[in-house]
Amino acid sequence: MTVTALIMAGKRSGVLDPLAARAGVAQKCVVPVGGKPMIEHVVEAVSACPQVGEIRIVAHEPDEIAAIPLVAKLVDDGRLAFRPGAFNLVDSVFSGAEDARFPLLITTADNCLVTPEGYSEFIEKALAEDAGAAAALARKEDVQAADPEGQSRFYQFSDGSYSNCNTYWIGGERALSAAEIMRGGGQFVKYPRRIAKAFGVLNLVRFYLGWGSKEKLFAQVSRRFGFKLVPIVLSRGEYAVDVDNERTFEVTERLLAKREAAAG
Repeated sequence: MTVTALIMAGKRSGVLDPLAARAGVAQKCVVPVGGKPMIEHVVEAVSACPQVGEIRIVAHEPDEIAAIPLVAKLVDDGRLAFRPGAFNLVDSVFSGAEDARFPLLITTADNCLVTPEGYSEFIEKALAEDAGAAAALARKEDVQAADPEGQSRFYQFSDGSYSNCNTYWIGGERALSAAEIMRGGGQFVKYPRRIAKAFGVLNLVRFYLGWGSKEKLFAQVSRRFGFKLVPIVLSRGEYAVDVDNERTFEVTERLLAKREAAAG
């Protein structure tokens, strides 16, 4: 089975990201990280993942992205296409998913550290779980082992602490409603009230107090949405580090340099 990959590369309307401003580019997703635009790392990894077929980049301003040689080649090969970004993240997902072949792998343009093997691991585990929808997580100890400054906040469950890897699974059109979870912008660790809106007040209490395992909480949310929503724990902690700010930019560059040195 092949999946369709959506790479979310939108920008906030009327706001220039500080990293983009410093780099002299119009949008964050083309800021150079480790010597090349951050979205190029993502496109390279996704395109090298054997389970991924079509790739769609959802963007408000595609021209800078389309000028990247790898992106241009994939467009010429008929494997990659652009879809317009919408006013918010959820409607951008809907735009990217229009007429797409399911299942969908959704990732973000600042996920510079996820490898082809990481995406393959996520896809295989989602298929094995027969997931209607899924979210990738990494263990706190794995994230901190990759880099102590990689993340500062974690989701707390009775079976441990985890960080979001900004990688998601939509198994079919019916499960596309799971994207509504992100309408408030996600970032539930920073803004716990968003859990009440997305998942219900009782699940907010359970989440905030760390009651129950992640599997139990996801099962309760599955009942609320009417399809199977599962947490998928990935094997490498650096997958949870995305480029949000100067701190994570520096962490990402360190980890990319370490990876390059290890490869010889």
